[in-house]
Amino acid sequence: MSSTLTHLQCSRPTCGKVLDHTTPRNLCPECHGPLLARYDLDAARRTLTREALATRPASMWRYREVLPPAPPVSLGEGMTPLVRANRLAHQIGIDRLYIKDEGQNPTASFKARGLSAAVTMAKALGIDTIALPTAGNAGGAAAAYAARAGLHCVVAMPSDTPGAIVLECRAFGADVRLIDGLISDCGAFIAQQAPTHGWYEVSTLKEPYRIEGKKTMGYELWEDFEGALPDVIVYPTGGGVGLIGMWKAFEELEAMGLTGSKRPRMIAAQAAGCAPIVRAFDRRAPAAEAWPDAATVAAGLRVPKPLGDFLILADLYASGGQAVAVDDGALMAACREMARLEGILAAPEGGAGLAAIQQLVARGQIGRGESVVLFNTGSGYKYLEAWQAALAG
Repeated sequence: MSSTLTHLQCSRPTCGKVLDHTTPRNLCPECHGPLLARYDLDAARRTLTREALATRPASMWRYREVLPPAPPVSLGEGMTPLVRANRLAHQIGIDRLYIKDEGQNPTASFKARGLSAAVTMAKALGIDTIALPTAGNAGGAAAAYAARAGLHCVVAMPSDTPGAIVLECRAFGADVRLIDGLISDCGAFIAQQAPTHGWYEVSTLKEPYRIEGKKTMGYELWEDFEGALPDVIVYPTGGGVGLIGMWKAFEELEAMGLTGSKRPRMIAAQAAGCAPIVRAFDRRAPAAEAWPDAATVAAGLRVPKPLGDFLILADLYASGGQAVAVDDGALMAACREMARLEGILAAPEGGAGLAAIQQLVARGQIGRGESVVLFNTGSGYKYLEAWQAALAG
């Protein structure tokens, strides 16, 4: 079992430049588009089978053929539970609702997957210091995996980031810079400082491997559904790398002959106070415009303009999916229902996904008999301020 990575390729259809993967890379040098890892899938299909997977360790690195070619920097990420949410489904009015609980990853969010892959390659390529802007959970994951790998880590995050996340970053030894502003302001700070200090930027889609870790959520669903895929996937969408990554996984699975051409409908759930993807989707636009004065209790959704907006939108259109915005009251009410009925203390972002499902079922856009997977992207235990306010109300 070994990686079949062959090269990197620019994700923009108008460019498609091919690059070597053996040196540190950020964006495409020609058009500044995100780079995607490409594999020899003919070789991968020989060993990546459901039968072989049955004997492999229960972590995301079980998919070694389609992950970075280096010794994994791992804390046991991946293989999160897929919880059948019968009581919640009954209340909503559908038969088959599942919650993929990413809050059970190391550092209590799905960000562990992407940062495990990114730090793995950074260490292999001789990087000394990684740096990134974050709305919260990515910073905690980066700090943890950098500590595991023996690398330095610089994290820039909004000054109003949930306190538990600031504390975990500092506990892991990261250099935390609190910025008055949004993740876009943090991104500008890192982009400005990185060249001066020799930091390697691992911002969302500014390096090629975070998406590789995130795509393993799609491979896990393929295993969870015994070689098939669900009808609908609802994904809380800030930077959107998880959605893009899962679509990439489905493309790879089909290319390896492990699934057919039928794909899930992808639903991007956003907060009404920061919904650039929803606005672009409603206009059938190819890319999003920056959202002014972004504000939501769901810190991970407060991304005014995702770098991969054109990829998110292309995947939504290709899947026959949708983009849905919900207000903060609705998403926190949904969090309370998830806790009360299913025993899952979700992050506000997970509540946004549930509130989106409720909207779509009410409109008749999700059918009673369809299988629906909701991603709870993180643990509510890291959002105690939001939960305290919701319970006080």
